[in-house]
Amino acid sequence: MIRDRLAPLQETRRRLIQHRWRGLVWLTGAAEACRQEALALWQEGGWQSPLWVAAEPVDGIEALRWLPASKARTRLGGEQDLVVFDAVSDACGFDPEAFGALAGTLRAGGLLVLMTPSDWGARPDADYRRLTEYPWRAEQLSARYLARLARLLRADARVIQWTAGEAPPRPRLPEVPPAVASSTSGELDCLTRDQAEAVARLTRLRRRRPLVLTADRGRGKTAALGIACARLLAAGETEILVTAPRPSAVAGLFERLAALCPVGQRHGNAFETGRGRVAFLPPDALDKLAEQGEVGGPGRLLLVDEAAAIPAPLLGRWLAAFPRIAFATTVHGYEGSGRGFALRFRDRLLRQTPDWREYHLVEPIRWAEGDPLEALTSRLLLLDAEPTTCPDAGEPPALRRLDRDALARDEPRLRALFGLLVQAHYRTTPADLRRLLDGPTVALSVLEAGEGLQGVVVSGDEGGFPAGLAERVARGERRPRGHLLAQSLAAHAGEREALTARLRRVLRIAVPAERRRTGAGRRLLEAEMARARRDGIELLGASFGAEPGLQAFWQAAGFRAVRLGLTRETATGEHALMVVRPTGPRGERLVERLQARFHRQLPGLLAFELAELEPAVVMALLAEGPAAPLGDEDRRDLDDMAFGHREPALVRPAIQALVRCRATRLAGDQDEALALLAAWAFQGRKMAWLAARLGVSGKRGVQSRLREAVARFHDGECGLSPGEAGR
Repeated sequence: MIRDRLAPLQETRRRLIQHRWRGLVWLTGAAEACRQEALALWQEGGWQSPLWVAAEPVDGIEALRWLPASKARTRLGGEQDLVVFDAVSDACGFDPEAFGALAGTLRAGGLLVLMTPSDWGARPDADYRRLTEYPWRAEQLSARYLARLARLLRADARVIQWTAGEAPPRPRLPEVPPAVASSTSGELDCLTRDQAEAVARLTRLRRRRPLVLTADRGRGKTAALGIACARLLAAGETEILVTAPRPSAVAGLFERLAALCPVGQRHGNAFETGRGRVAFLPPDALDKLAEQGEVGGPGRLLLVDEAAAIPAPLLGRWLAAFPRIAFATTVHGYEGSGRGFALRFRDRLLRQTPDWREYHLVEPIRWAEGDPLEALTSRLLLLDAEPTTCPDAGEPPALRRLDRDALARDEPRLRALFGLLVQAHYRTTPADLRRLLDGPTVALSVLEAGEGLQGVVVSGDEGGFPAGLAERVARGERRPRGHLLAQSLAAHAGEREALTARLRRVLRIAVPAERRRTGAGRRLLEAEMARARRDGIELLGASFGAEPGLQAFWQAAGFRAVRLGLTRETATGEHALMVVRPTGPRGERLVERLQARFHRQLPGLLAFELAELEPAVVMALLAEGPAAPLGDEDRRDLDDMAFGHREPALVRPAIQALVRCRATRLAGDQDEALALLAAWAFQGRKMAWLAARLGVSGKRGVQSRLREAVARFHDGECGLSPGEAGR
């Protein structure tokens, strides 16, 4: 009886195998009815590697085949032929990251069974708890995101729409396999011509000619790295270093390497043959070793996989340390965007290695071209969202506040808007789309001219806590969900009023590449300021990775730095900088206190916790701080150090005063010599580090350059008097 009722699914599966495609089964109904139907399919299908994704273990499913959605990344690199995704049970919900990650592990002929309520999208599900912010509860939120998913699934004829308790229908698939078979490479090791070409390029890497490999998922990019490693070892390479966001990301590399080098052995994260080795290093460990000069150098080789998920500053340092290097990245990924990688990293490649090369793998390996599930997953999660071109409309752009109900139903506009956010930011994930549509205090404003989107700003409200709760949060006794800016300023900057006041945080701001430096971003921020004043908001703020270009943008818009994170952020590789701008007198008083406290702390932090902060960032921060004119004693000390033989360390306070004064006068303009003087005076950078940055050797050479810098930065107001400078 059960077998007969499931016969249409088995027939569909046979046809999918013929095409080397995969299918989505959308199973709807009551939770228990859906589970029983999925269990019957599980038990009757003869699956080799099935996986059940749910919040809790399921009776009848062995523990090794069950996975909570939060652990989806642990299955990357593996393959499934059936994935049952529970979004119908009370404790379960639709996790966009997990869905995107596991859809990519499904091999040709496989089925992904998505279980949801029949009225999916009528209300938030259990996973919306991750969207809640104090004082909101999950059931109070909208469910625009889920309603959109349901609409798209209903409109797709190739989705198998199965109602629990009824026989599943047959989808509309071609009756015969495609006439054009997948291309072959002509090699035993490579499965497509694309993969063979990628391997050939990897094995021909030349000094200072980095290779960037890009591909959508399932194109054999990581396997190509493994094949190349095997060939390089056979050709006499003694050491190849590999890095990626996590070891599981390069599991396929080591699998191919082991298959092609049967005489080798794997020991932990290293594979060794008699003559050479391939070793995996986590990004943080690799970066530390590179900075200490223990890896890299002449002739060394580094392969970076999933580069889009690694902070750009780390990639840049490796680019300088390794003469032969390749970056491989997924263009439309579930955990970040290769578009953001290209945007943030392409300029650095052009500056440091203008002869870099790029190759894009098109043909899929794990499934065939035209696979319905790949196209559907990209559409559901907007993995392939791209900003539309922004032609000159010949009319001034207009500012508009977007209605999120209308946006959720306007697929072209939503795709263009989300594509712009993906392009402009280093890491944008599928969950960001859900927050955009259903975040409890999220608001969107756009700058449009005709049909062209010229900018978008996304904001969210924070603060407004009762005094008692604010005190407990500031003491670290409570941590309500959300309110990043307000809680950080209270707990780390000691300002309780940041919690009781009303704040608005700019979550994202994006302008198309061709419209940058036209004032569009500034106009969006000014519009947000005007709305904040009308809404009774005291502070408008933002948090971002401290980088000189971004700092200059926010400083020019009137925002002031009030807090800097003590450790680097995992996503950006940079320290999180918080900036604020007051909307009125109360906010002005609050900002003055925050800024005074921050600049009182800054010298001590630079000497210890922030001793490795990039000097250009240090200069941008010092430029906002107080800078008193130099006194006569300071001038004499600087004169003795610059033109005499006074030990620089003995006049450090005068040099710090000189740096502060010059930083405020430069007002954001960068000067490398002054930045390195700040690195010595405020951060106590070691002589070896300074020598490498200055291009000199030894302590004597560094001190000579420090004296030259002090002598240079004088003008009668900040440094030596003109008469003294001429001595």
